[in-house]
Amino acid sequence: MEPEIYEIGDSVTLKKAHPCGSADWVVVRLGADIGLECRGCGRRVLLTRRELGRRTKKLVRKSDQPQSADAAGDR
Repeated sequence: MEPEIYEIGDSVTLKKAHPCGSADWVVVRLGADIGLECRGCGRRVLLTRRELGRRTKKLVRKSDQPQSADAAGDR
């Protein structure tokens, strides 16, 4: 199996929910470890690439996410 390529801003849904109840995270740091920020409470954690690969249920690329009107510059 090929390892996932993560980018800053990607959304990740993990198999188990965070204690705040949210299972959705945003990639905020890349390196040997990958930094994630919880969308529910803002908590930040570091996971190894291997651990994140095992825990990931769904990966939504930053480029695949719909942009809001403000982010697109349509004012």
